[in-house]
Amino acid sequence: MTPDHAAVVEHRSVLDCAPLAPRERFDAWRDAVNHSFVPLTADHPGHRDRDGFMGALVSQPLGRTSVSTVSGSPVHVSRSSREIAQSDPGHIKLGLQLNGYSVIAQDGRDAALAPGDFALYDTTRPYTLDFDGTYRMFVVMFPVEALRVDRRTLSELTALRFSGRQGIGAIASSFLAAISRQLDDGALGGALPLADAVLDMLSATIAERTETMGALDEDTHRRMLRARVEAYIRMHLSDPDLTVAGIADTHHVSVRYLQKLFEERHETVSGWIRSCRLEESRRDLTSPFASGTAIAAVGARWGFADAGAFARAFRKQYGTTPSEYRASAHGID
Repeated sequence: MTPDHAAVVEHRSVLDCAPLAPRERFDAWRDAVNHSFVPLTADHPGHRDRDGFMGALVSQPLGRTSVSTVSGSPVHVSRSSREIAQSDPGHIKLGLQLNGYSVIAQDGRDAALAPGDFALYDTTRPYTLDFDGTYRMFVVMFPVEALRVDRRTLSELTALRFSGRQGIGAIASSFLAAISRQLDDGALGGALPLADAVLDMLSATIAERTETMGALDEDTHRRMLRARVEAYIRMHLSDPDLTVAGIADTHHVSVRYLQKLFEERHETVSGWIRSCRLEESRRDLTSPFASGTAIAAVGARWGFADAGAFARAFRKQYGTTPSEYRASAHGID
């Protein structure tokens, strides 16, 4: 991706083809995709007349992991043995369909993805992606060793559809879609913890698919369970009745075992819930779309039923009141 085509803010790279001359758009998009991922061949069905092509790419590294939201007009993407020989980082990719439809093919299998579904594919072996219409896809790329699942197990899961409508897959889909929205809005913070959360969630999803949860070592089992619990909490932050006991019951563990999971990272369950609620509230206070929302309503949206308790917790966490923070964020004296 060249400086003429992209803007970089805190390692977040953005390409939008719209401002470019029509005949430059496809080549710029293709170059950006090759730069952000691995060497690929991309063919636009209207390659003889590229004036109608549109495309965009937003990406950011998260430690050894990278995340991207890619979108555009219909396109066929392939990675051949020649391109693998040219550059083989040995990475795994996850593609989450956000809008439109696609088919990912690898190892003799085809995964037809609708919005919310996702699939895995391995950059060390040939694959293709077909987008027959306009689309948006969120892509996570990471080294195989980061997943704590051996490549042989993964080879049985490539180009298989993970449903975004049931089981852990639904939780993972919602979690990844939320990251994509945050990436589109601005640079992601907390890169390393966020990358760990993504990989733990994916490990849990794979474990559910392969029914190997019981065969995993205890440390991996705990990490996957914590990923499931954290995803569940994030999905229920707005519920003021969310309790440690209720979370433990939902996940069929004791309160004490649940507390121990969080103590391993020097946290408490209730403390982690409060931190997540405060972070979401802080983000709302800086958003121009919520500038007219009352402070108490912002807190209530994220589970703070008592406005006073919200203000005290916010001040303790950030050293300022919610109203002062909002005023500062919007440049109000």
